[in-house]
Amino acid sequence: MRKIVMLLILVFAVKAQAQSIDYNTKKGYAAHGYDVVSYFDGTPKEGVKELTFTYDGIKYKFANKANLEKFKNNPTAFLPEYGGYCAYAVAVNGKKVNVNPETYEIRDGKLYLFYNAGKTNTLELWLNESPNTLKVKADKNWEKIKN
Repeated sequence: MRKIVMLLILVFAVKAQAQSIDYNTKKGYAAHGYDVVSYFDGTPKEGVKELTFTYDGIKYKFANKANLEKFKNNPTAFLPEYGGYCAYAVAVNGKKVNVNPETYEIRDGKLYLFYNAGKTNTLELWLNESPNTLKVKADKNWEKIKN
């Protein structure tokens, strides 16, 4: 019995470690603490600590109770693609790169986040190059790097 308990603890520890790799949790939250539902309303807003919800081991903050409830009812509809890492970097370099949470695109009902600092705005590169082609590349690369 003791061996089984130890094995279960090990399995949960490995799973928790894998999850922390799969999601960009800058500042301890997905999407830098921005309300992932608010992106779909066209105005990204920072969430508040009092409206925090944990899904798949990752903490999400919300700007209001209505968005929190929307997320609770269908979390997968609002999750950022590629764990919240820069979609362009995943596509082009197969790398996990941090994002500017206010640089985003909603495409085919999915949230994509992008790096934007200095003179590099990867959303502009994404849009100028071929988002559909880059998405296919990013999907393939993500399968290799997500764990």
